[in-house]
Amino acid sequence: MADRAGVCGPANNNPGANDWLSVRIWRRTKRQELVARRQALRGRDRQRANDKILASLDDEGPPLAGERIGFYWPIKGEVDLRPLIRELLQSGAEAALPVVVARNSPVEFWRWTPQQKLCSRGLWNIPAPADRNLVVPTVILAPLVGFDSQCYRLGNGGGYYDRTLAAMHPKPLIIGIGYEFTRLRSILPQPHDIAMDRIVTESGQFARPAIQTTDRSG
Repeated sequence: MADRAGVCGPANNNPGANDWLSVRIWRRTKRQELVARRQALRGRDRQRANDKILASLDDEGPPLAGERIGFYWPIKGEVDLRPLIRELLQSGAEAALPVVVARNSPVEFWRWTPQQKLCSRGLWNIPAPADRNLVVPTVILAPLVGFDSQCYRLGNGGGYYDRTLAAMHPKPLIIGIGYEFTRLRSILPQPHDIAMDRIVTESGQFARPAIQTTDRSG
């Protein structure tokens, strides 16, 4: 697997978390760096990491069989979940892909099967089902460009997942999927950022830390 040096966290001259313009610039630079490293992974290293991630999802986390699963079509070297999704479909799960139906709005999830015709949609021409068959996911597997120990996600920069998750009631279980070398000290989360419930990398799974409250009794 690729060396983790240089991407374990923000530099000393990072912007303050309240300076949104500076945070956006920092995120854009970090996003470009991490995507480039992800795309440069050697084939055998990528496959080894993917196999561990799929095994962890299948064995270590909440059961996914029978769930309505929103996942993603892999682009730019993202972890490919399709082998696992195909297995889960045989176990009674439903699967759906995100579709951008309006700019700067929540996405919809359209039902996906391996035999289904796809077409390119959205800002990045990502393959999506040709037919609109809405699914409301109970679990969302979200791609990570980067992430931190609080389970906040650095995504592709469009803000679509945050808008979508903010609009969903009840909230699904949200699991971020990515490579361990993209772990950051912090993504400098903003009020609009929504944390994942769990993160899965080739090193295993971890859940979002419990929020600590101050005991004012006595």
